[in-house]
Amino acid sequence: MQIWVSFRRWVSATFNELNGKNLFFLLIFHVITSWLLLTLAGEKDLTSDLTNYVYYLLVTASTVGYGDMSPTSTAGKWIVALYVIPAGLGIFAATVGRLASTAIESWKKGIMGKRSLDVSDHILILGWNGQRTMDLLAMLLTEEQQRRIVLCVRPEIENPMPGRIDFVRVASFTDAAGMTKTGISDAACIIIDNEEDDTTLAAALYCAGQNPDAHMLAYFHDQALSELLKQHCPNVECIPSVDIEMLAKAALDPGSSALHHELLSTRKGMTQYSVKFPDTSEKTTIGELFLTFKQKYDATLIGIDCGEGLKLNPSLNATVTPGSQLFYIADERIHDFVWS
Repeated sequence: MQIWVSFRRWVSATFNELNGKNLFFLLIFHVITSWLLLTLAGEKDLTSDLTNYVYYLLVTASTVGYGDMSPTSTAGKWIVALYVIPAGLGIFAATVGRLASTAIESWKKGIMGKRSLDVSDHILILGWNGQRTMDLLAMLLTEEQQRRIVLCVRPEIENPMPGRIDFVRVASFTDAAGMTKTGISDAACIIIDNEEDDTTLAAALYCAGQNPDAHMLAYFHDQALSELLKQHCPNVECIPSVDIEMLAKAALDPGSSALHHELLSTRKGMTQYSVKFPDTSEKTTIGELFLTFKQKYDATLIGIDCGEGLKLNPSLNATVTPGSQLFYIADERIHDFVWS
């Protein structure tokens, strides 16, 4: 009696929670015991061939019941009716339920940003500003067709664009465990935009330490914090708020706001882009490139950075050295420049 009580306790403790491991052991136990019982009953047609036996168990447990295979002996029929079908049906239902539960749990982790991502050379966005972030994502998705986009936020929200972007939620942008889920060390571009500038500053300093080679952009409302970050991380591209400047410009030059909006938007009109002048090319002049851009690509060359700072509307005689960054306006980004 004591042995039976101990056995029941062990069974209850082991199989009370039907996790994957317990279900696997139950399945193996059921397959072996069913085979032994059917063999003892003389059901050789069901047990002599492994493929036929597995096929019979699956068809029986799933209640499909094609009828092409069935026990012929009285003992075999009783065994199937009292053991193979009830136990197999229970294990099959539990397995299907476990698989469905695992799939749903995995989907919830992804939608709630709790799953680690396997990404590299991606665009990582840190921060959530409601509609402004949605507009940023829409603009990036309009033009970026190859690199994956990962949004990392702190508020308890769901993925705003499931199926289109990857999503991670963290407690803090300086939390090592949480930020590792975003693949921060392998990101090609990091965009930091938060409502609080101090959060942006802390996130930028952390990201610069984790991935100094990434192209990093940080948006600030306060110009002083932007300058402070540049002192510690000169390679970070700080984006200041220009709302007041745009308002004043539109007041003095009517229509400027529409021009600024069209130059920045990637979804309509002429947009500003940049391209690197190849390191293998020979020196040339702005005048020669200006004609090439306009005649071949219907684009307008507006600026250049030879490593000494941006120069807008440069002289046609200005020299363009290999490796310079060129800025132009066009209907869409030009991917097939022929520099010769």
